[in-house]
Amino acid sequence: MRRVLDSAYRKDFTQSNFLTGKLLVAMPFMGDNRFDHAVIYVCGHDEYGAIGLVINKPLNSLTFSDLLSQLDITPCPTTRPVQMLTGGPVEVSRGFVLHSVDYQSDSTVRVGENYSITATLDILRTLAVGHGPSKFILTLGYAGWRSGQLEQEIQDNLWMIVGPTDEIIFRAPVEFRWRASMLSLGVDPSTLSLDYGRA
Repeated sequence: MRRVLDSAYRKDFTQSNFLTGKLLVAMPFMGDNRFDHAVIYVCGHDEYGAIGLVINKPLNSLTFSDLLSQLDITPCPTTRPVQMLTGGPVEVSRGFVLHSVDYQSDSTVRVGENYSITATLDILRTLAVGHGPSKFILTLGYAGWRSGQLEQEIQDNLWMIVGPTDEIIFRAPVEFRWRASMLSLGVDPSTLSLDYGRA
């Protein structure tokens, strides 16, 4: 798993044949409370496994101001409101910013055509003074799968695959992102059952 995470921060996955840059949308019968109704942006997927950021689970135990205080970063009056999200159960103290491509630093990794990820203190300092990408979300932690695990879960009908849009990732209220993802496929969530997708 470590290898997948590291490779995600060395490679440009724009041309990947895997699911990098896609959204995983949990089926209602997921069975894992950590991913109940989760929407996950896949930021790295290759033969070694996958990593992703949950984009619709609020982190209520910590505010952005608290985080900046812990990191000895002083915000300015123009700091934008930042909602903290739980990105997944792995490395929950590590921050990731998924953002529009109008921000770039030496540590920024382009993921797909329209999104980038930055996971250093520099972007937090930039956000603290009211600058940075025009669109972004901030998560702590990530979700990870070992080699072949995500593929098996998809085969078991635990996830639907959705193309990412700004509406789902940035504009839709957090509590509506799961439903918005389903509706983007023309799927009414109320019609889903345990046998959905099975022959």
